[in-house]
Parts: sequence; structure tokens; C-alpha cells
Amino acid sequence: MPELTRRRALTAAAALATTVAVARPAAAHDHSPGTFDEVYKGRRIQGRPTAAGGHHHGTGYAVFIDGVELHVMRNADGTWISVVSHYAPVPTPRAAARAAVDELQGAKLVPFPAN
Repeated sequence: MPELTRRRALTAAAALATTVAVARPAAAHDHSPGTFDEVYKGRRIQGRPTAAGGHHHGTGYAVFIDGVELHVMRNADGTWISVVSHYAPVPTPRAAARAAVDELQGAKLVPFPAN
């Protein structure tokens, strides 16, 4: 068996780091984001999986700010956008809710009419 040298140890560590780095983006594109419920900048944001359909465009996920639904959509690349921050894709529905709170700057979210 070959002797473990510093060079071989560093090569193995680099290979492991590369494997982890390649695998990690797949987690960001998970097709089933979990539930969240938190207060962000004084606003209550919530998100939960739902039955696909309706005005969720098949995302199967609902997001709320202070009890008012924030219309979110999932892009083909796995990122998320909302009706409030439509041109700024984010990696998760929670990030979409936080971006909407930032964009609202204290204003109330007005319900988005269903199609």
C-alpha cells in the first residue's frame, strides 16, 4: 500500500472539497422547500408547501407576509421570484419573503388578485 504523503493527503482533501462543492448546488434546487415561520424586520413571514395548482402556477408553495399571501413563482433554474421583487431571483421562498419585506419598506402587502 502506498505511503501517505503530504501531497497525497492534500490531493485527497482537494478531491473531497470539489465533490462537496459540486453536490451543494443541488441542495439549493431542492424541489420541496420546507415550512418556515419567523419574524423578519418586524414582519411575520410564513411559507409552507401546498397542493399544486390554483394561482400558485404549480409551485405547490405558499408564502405569507403578515397573513397576506405573497404571490411566488419558481423559475426553471430553481430560483424563486415574487410579485414584489420580480426581477431579483433568490434561492428559496424564505429569501423571496425577506426580499419582499425589504422592498416593501414598511408598506402593507396588497393581495394579488387570483386569475
